[in-house]
Amino acid sequence: MTLALLDSASLYFRSFYALPDSMTAPDGTPVNAVRGFTDTLARIVTDRRPSRLVACLDADWRPKFRTDLLPSYKAHRVADAEANAEEVPDTLTPQVPVILELLEAFGFATAEAAGYEADDVIGALTAREKTDPVEVITGDRDLFQLVRTEPTPASVIYVGKGWAKAEVLGPPEIAERYGVPVRGAGTAYAEMAMLRGDPSDGLPGVAGIGEKTAAKLITRFGSLGGLIAAAAEGHKDVPPKTRVKLAEAAEYLRVAPTVVLTAADAPVSMSGPDTVPASPADPDRVLELAQRWNLGNSVTRLVKALTAAAR
Repeated sequence: MTLALLDSASLYFRSFYALPDSMTAPDGTPVNAVRGFTDTLARIVTDRRPSRLVACLDADWRPKFRTDLLPSYKAHRVADAEANAEEVPDTLTPQVPVILELLEAFGFATAEAAGYEADDVIGALTAREKTDPVEVITGDRDLFQLVRTEPTPASVIYVGKGWAKAEVLGPPEIAERYGVPVRGAGTAYAEMAMLRGDPSDGLPGVAGIGEKTAAKLITRFGSLGGLIAAAAEGHKDVPPKTRVKLAEAAEYLRVAPTVVLTAADAPVSMSGPDTVPASPADPDRVLELAQRWNLGNSVTRLVKALTAAAR
C-alpha cells in the first residue's frame, strides 16, 4: 500500500523536452508532452504499483509569499519568458489542459492549493500521511527535503535522467550522496541547499559556501539555526571568513527557510478519492480524447497497466 505523489509539471516538462514535437494531433497540435506524461503514468502504475496516486499541480508556480521575501525567487524564468515571448512559440501550454482532461477521464485524483506550488501540495500531503508509505515522483531535487522514516516512510523516485534511470532515494541515499546525517536527512538537505544556493530557483546562497562545505557545517552543528548561533558566538569550528559571510547573508538566511521549505500547511484541495482506478472512470471520454489528440498507443498502455495492476 503506497501513496504516489506526482510532481506533474516536472513530469510533463521532461516529456515535452524529451520527445519530438512531430508527435501531433490530427490538426497538427503537438502532443508530445501529453503522450510522454501518459506513458510515464503507465510506467509508474506498472513499476511502482501504488494503491493511491495524486497528480499534484501548480496553482501558482511563483507564489507571492515567497517573492515578497525573496524577489529573486525564479525571477530569471520570468525574464527569460518575456525575452523569448515573440521568438519561441509556446507549444507546451496548450497541452496541459489535455493532460488534466485525461487524468479526469481516467479517474486519477488531482490536487492543488490556491497561491501555492505543486511542491507545497506534495509537502502538505506527505506531512499529513500517517497510514501508507509515500513515494514522491519528480525530476526536481528540491523535493529531496521530504524524505523521512516516520510516521510512515517517504522516499523520492527521482527521474531527472528519465524513467529508465529512475532512482529510489530515502534518507540513507540522500545522506550518502550529499554528506548529511541520515537522521533528519530531508531537512538537512534543504538547509544545505539554502547555504549552497540554487541559481535555477534564484536562491543566492551564502557567498563562498559550496555544497560540500554546506553539508559539513550542517552536519557539525545539527541545523542551520545551530550554525548561525555558533557563528555568532565565534565558535572555533566556524572559520572567521565563514562567520563574516554568514553575517553578510543574515537577511537572506532569515527568509530562506520559508522560501525553500515546502508549506506543510498549504490548503490542499483534492478533485476526488486518491485510489488508483482499476479501469478508466469514463471510458467513452478516454476514447474520444485518444482519437481527438492521437494518443492511441499511450492511452492503450495506460489502460493495460491499470488492468494488470488490479489483478
